Amino acid sequence: MKRDELVCYLDEYLRVRAIEDSSNNGLQVGGADQVTRLAFAVDASLATFEAARASGAQMLVVHHGLFWSQPIMVTGTHLRRIQTLLDAGLSLYASHLPLDFHAEVGNNATLARWLKLEGVEPFGDYKGHPAGFAGRLSQPCSLEQFAAQVEQALGEPVLRIWPFGSETVQRVGIVSGGAGPLVGQAAEAGVDVYLTGEVSHIAYHEARELGVNVVYGGHYGTETAGLKSLAEHLSDRFGLETIFLDLSTGA
Repeated sequence: MKRDELVCYLDEYLRVRAIEDSSNNGLQVGGADQVTRLAFAVDASLATFEAARASGAQMLVVHHGLFWSQPIMVTGTHLRRIQTLLDAGLSLYASHLPLDFHAEVGNNATLARWLKLEGVEPFGDYKGHPAGFAGRLSQPCSLEQFAAQVEQALGEPVLRIWPFGSETVQRVGIVSGGAGPLVGQAAEAGVDVYLTGEVSHIAYHEARELGVNVVYGGHYGTETAGLKSLAEHLSDRFGLETIFLDLSTGA
């Protein structure tokens, strides 16, 4: 498949121009003109680029790209990263908030699907866009049992559990990544447990005072979901080979 045709499809499908973001979403570094194999990874890093090159991919799709609105000099680590991409003929495509928000292959929608939530609907707000999704477990369970379900879905241990709400949970709100500060929105929505990624110091007292259970599944862990879902989508639609590069940060 032609790289530019794939980029146009991703731009439209993920609505990268419609969502305000500090990330420069879309094609960040151009490589080979033809793409038969796509690699997917959470972070743009030298280790990721070397793994993508070793996999034989012509394009790498990441959640956290190299460019974040502010100019950055092409020296030091940044130079080594870009040089690795250029030497490998490896394109780099980034999708940050668009991949969080997407209703089909997004991180939050995919997590809701992995947890088998019912009655899923948009949840929360970030600059006018639904921040995540909420739904109900088929059966109520303990907070610890829910955390175990999260661990099974992600294949990684949860980082922290804040048991500040009811002992039994059923309604779940999900916003992946570093969305701890949205705990107030979780309380307003009346969810029994709020699932997000990165442990937030500033959210601790608010969650406790509002009586909200919070499960932190890891910034990395919760943001593997959308990439895996997008890989499956592109493989089904275009017959492209895909590989997920699991370089966990444990955070």
